[in-house]
Amino acid sequence: MIKIGYVALGGAIGSVFRYLSGRAILRILPDASPFGTLLINVLGAFLIGIISQYGLKISVADSGWYLMTTVGVLGGFTTFSTFSLESVNLLETGRMTAAFLYILASVCLCLAGAMLGKTIIRLI
Repeated sequence: MIKIGYVALGGAIGSVFRYLSGRAILRILPDASPFGTLLINVLGAFLIGIISQYGLKISVADSGWYLMTTVGVLGGFTTFSTFSLESVNLLETGRMTAAFLYILASVCLCLAGAMLGKTIIRLI
């Protein structure tokens, strides 16, 4: 139960940080949308790479700190960071076909899901 608390706390922090970062980017670069989101996603992917590798190095992959920062903070900041880490893990373990299918399916199906959701609401 305590691990869920760490994830929840981190998620709240990450979500607020994403909101504030998005606003800051739009203040600096008013025409940045959707590239502000891209910047946030790239930053999140970069950070989860650093934290996950450091977590492996010091053997804390199941600790509260690790869960709070990766699943919580970065999950709230961007779920794209988790997708990126999972893709890299598949590539690093030599599962090229699985990685390719996961990446292709994630991008295509998520785009299709967003388009379907928008279409359904437009039709209502």
